[in-house]
Amino acid sequence: MIIPRLVLASTSPYRRELLGRLQLPFEVCAPETDETPLSGEVPAATAERLAVAKAAAVVEKYPDALIIGSDQVAYFGNQRYGKPGNRENARLQLRSLSGKIVVFHTGLCLLNTRSGRRHLRGVATEARFRELSDAEIERYMDKENALNCSGSARSEGLGISLLEWMRSDDPTALVGLPLIALAEMLRAEGIPLP
Repeated sequence: MIIPRLVLASTSPYRRELLGRLQLPFEVCAPETDETPLSGEVPAATAERLAVAKAAAVVEKYPDALIIGSDQVAYFGNQRYGKPGNRENARLQLRSLSGKIVVFHTGLCLLNTRSGRRHLRGVATEARFRELSDAEIERYMDKENALNCSGSARSEGLGISLLEWMRSDDPTALVGLPLIALAEMLRAEGIPLP
């Protein structure tokens, strides 16, 4: 069987590492997408819309491929938490999230550019942050670069120590690419996975 080109529409090293676990050859392409939430859009809808937008952004470059788009939005109450971008924003996010239950919505899209078929799924992960002291936040930021992680907590690294617990149908969703859902989508497209 000839496996179609598999393309990850993302620059995230975390998503690249996760996709590598499936032991399939794939390419990476940076999508050009505006990640600004729409007015009144709920976080789950934002994550799914952006996952579709990222996959669609690279269609012209890959007219005969399976394209993976994924996006994540974290929130507590009405407050969204994106990538902090700098240390001060990360500090503010972590102080704000201390002791709270945060929901991370991860949107996943698999787009078959040959058939036009699209698979879309949202996976929610709840994570409770411990009560964090300023000293713990500073030590964490000194040791972990989480400036490009929603909510400033890099759970696949030292950020796991900031949490009391996590709940999800797919533990890889918190890192940004829900592999259980993706494997199901790939099998639906005829990709042989164990």
